[in-house]
Amino acid sequence: MAGSASHVENRSSDVLGVDIAVLCVSTVFVILRLVSRIGVVKRVTPDDYFIILAWFIAFGFSFSICYGTSVGLGRHEVDVKPEWQEPLKKAEYAFSNPALMATKTSICLFYLTLAKNQRAFKWATLVTLAVVNVAGIALTFLNIFQCHPVGAAFEHIVSPGQHCTDIITIYLSSAPVNIVTDLALLFLPMPILTAMRLPRNEKLILIVTFSFGAFVAVVDVVRIAYLESATLTRLQNSTEDANKNDQGDFSWIASLSFMWSAVEVHVGIICACVPGVKPLAAKVFPSLLGKIKHSKDPSRNSYGPEHASPPTTAPRRPNHIQPQTPPESPTAPRHLAVNTAAHQNGNMESLDFVTTPEGGRNRESKRQEEDLDIMDFLTTPDTPTTMRKTDTAFTADTWKSRSASLTPYDFVNMNGSKSLVKRSNRESLAPIAFVTILFFLWGFAYGLLDVLNSQFRIIVQMSNGQSIGLHSAYYGAYFVAPLTFGRIVFQKCGFKFTFIVGLCVYGIGTLVFWPSAVLASFPAFLISNFIIGLGVATLELAGNPFIALCGPPEYAEVRLNISQAIQAIGTVVSPVLAKKVLFRSVLDAPSLIDVQWAYLGIALFVVILALVFYYVPLPEASDNDLQDVALKNLEANIRRVGPFPVIYVTLALGLFSNFCYVGGQEAVSTQFQNYVAIVKPEFLSAFAGLLIKPRWILLFLYAGVIVTSALAMSLEGYSGVAMIVLVLLFESGIFSIIFAMCIRGLGTRTKFGSVALTAATSGGAIIPAIMSAVSDHRGLRYSLAVAVAVFAFGALLPIYVCAVPAAKNQVDPIHAPHRRRERERRPSTPHRTNHILGALKHRNKVSSDMPSVDHVESNAEKEAG
Repeated sequence: MAGSASHVENRSSDVLGVDIAVLCVSTVFVILRLVSRIGVVKRVTPDDYFIILAWFIAFGFSFSICYGTSVGLGRHEVDVKPEWQEPLKKAEYAFSNPALMATKTSICLFYLTLAKNQRAFKWATLVTLAVVNVAGIALTFLNIFQCHPVGAAFEHIVSPGQHCTDIITIYLSSAPVNIVTDLALLFLPMPILTAMRLPRNEKLILIVTFSFGAFVAVVDVVRIAYLESATLTRLQNSTEDANKNDQGDFSWIASLSFMWSAVEVHVGIICACVPGVKPLAAKVFPSLLGKIKHSKDPSRNSYGPEHASPPTTAPRRPNHIQPQTPPESPTAPRHLAVNTAAHQNGNMESLDFVTTPEGGRNRESKRQEEDLDIMDFLTTPDTPTTMRKTDTAFTADTWKSRSASLTPYDFVNMNGSKSLVKRSNRESLAPIAFVTILFFLWGFAYGLLDVLNSQFRIIVQMSNGQSIGLHSAYYGAYFVAPLTFGRIVFQKCGFKFTFIVGLCVYGIGTLVFWPSAVLASFPAFLISNFIIGLGVATLELAGNPFIALCGPPEYAEVRLNISQAIQAIGTVVSPVLAKKVLFRSVLDAPSLIDVQWAYLGIALFVVILALVFYYVPLPEASDNDLQDVALKNLEANIRRVGPFPVIYVTLALGLFSNFCYVGGQEAVSTQFQNYVAIVKPEFLSAFAGLLIKPRWILLFLYAGVIVTSALAMSLEGYSGVAMIVLVLLFESGIFSIIFAMCIRGLGTRTKFGSVALTAATSGGAIIPAIMSAVSDHRGLRYSLAVAVAVFAFGALLPIYVCAVPAAKNQVDPIHAPHRRRERERRPSTPHRTNHILGALKHRNKVSSDMPSVDHVESNAEKEAG
């Protein structure tokens, strides 16, 4: 018996050893944290209580694993004794979700105390907290009720009428939520930390302290790898007796997954305790931290984002402000002014511990003292921070002028940056090149999704209607995102924050592909397509107007066509890469699971790109700047077409034209996928825009798509194929010209126009479904009549702008020489010109209350009357 037992494969000792080791280490860190908070800081906060709760739950989880190793966990099912089956099932019933939920809740509560008045940081933390708890509670209930009835989870043989959900599938499907929250908790505090005015070494220590969460994400990925291995083994063993509740040698294949789940839980607790241990370390090793702090001159080592740091040299003082010689009393007017102004501006609390000397606190304010104590434990408790102090006489006014630059989450800080719309071609080159990366990204995403959806359709044997449904879910998101959260973010936070939000949503969508692949479920794929569409639509909501507005307005169509050409390259490259590399071996459900690693890489790249976008100083455009652009061609923009302002008529027709164009384009591409992989010549449209007015180019392109799609209906063989290719070629440049043309002259309503035009892209969700239905009933060639019809409707816009004089003047780009000649001609119409010049002078005097085009127009009508 002993000899046979020696040949039994057994992982139990490895699982047991690792489990006990991480449990002991996390216990030590929890004890050290409590000693630090109770004995040194002398304050216990809600996040401490949650970390204690997390430890108790983690202890129970680890105890279950340790017990499981004594009754067969880590052995093959054939080597598990019959009397072990029931206790083994009870041990395997343990799960880690509650411990992870408590740990991440503790971290979120701690983050909320860091910057109570940082609105973006606060709301991002609250959203993360909500996701952690909602997902955690949902997964906990899924684990509890994995079998029906619940008691069936403890039985080796499933009785008739009983049913159990594959627990490994639940674990693997929950992976995106864990990774998303891990990355959120890792990166959320980084803007605040990097904006602090600390010596370089001390700042690096602080950043590293908060970066320990990266280990949790790494462990989570390792755990997922073992879960995937277990899932693949289960699929290979799916031919076994379905009445057994062993789920394909579960005790063997899931043992390492249990072990890494325990490692993830305890490493999370350890990382959450690291910041709390620093006061104790500073108390025990004061000389070590002192050497780190004073190893270099702080004045040469403080650094951070340029917009988030006050200048280190004393500014020129007004004559009425006299310098004060230190030292001063903590209750001196200078210190009181700093503290009072800081609370007025709402930015001091988050950075008090690095900007206010120990003796300069306002001890009369209990709330301020509490907020400072929360952050003091991150620095040496008994010594002041080593931030360099200037000799400037601070007052409430001087602090107020600097407070905006200290806000780490200030995404629309225009100080020191030239406006988006006031840049020359040379000055706009760098930001346009950087944002064009996003154009390539969403083109890449679109091509990748098309190939993946095609492979998924083959694997799960989807109908043609379901395939169109995936396509419609992607473009349906273009209607939802701009009109909901995208509009709010874009109008309130500007271009940069919209890019960051779009990238984050896009990354979440790529991660949601995991449960879609694991479950091989059409609804799950539908959801992942929709979320990716939300992210791409948000990127496009800000990306298109950014390119159109960044630089001289007369070249808006040219710039946007070039960026759209880069997007077309991404659309062509991604299918080739997918077919040759990523999805080459995707032939069945198990191989579909392997593709998740490609999407994990894409998600990580997108998150890193979002972080890069935060630190890149992209220019912005205020409503006043956009109104300046509209006022340059004021006389054309205030004209009317019938009873309606010309700018709104153009925008309305542009929305309809864009809806029809995108719908027709997607209808043709879905029905003729084999001919889509060609680079559309947007570059040619961009070059033509330098020589020809955009409205004539748009009319020519629309005429081309109408004629070629009509010919494709009547021609057969290679002639018909050639017409389809020409349709795809003529489609190039239409979207760019429509977009840039229709936002011209909108002034303060430019962002609204961008929102509406992006929402109109949802035509790609409706027209392909109509064309597919016609194709199923009348044939593929006849279905092209749908494309001909929508293109003809879309051509109303170029006909309108070419035939109506008011529309011509509004949409035609005005180049610099024409502007000079126009200014020279203006005195010939004294009454109208004097009023326009008067409006411009009034705008320059009162820039904070900029009149809109409607205001100027109504004033002109009153004066004329």
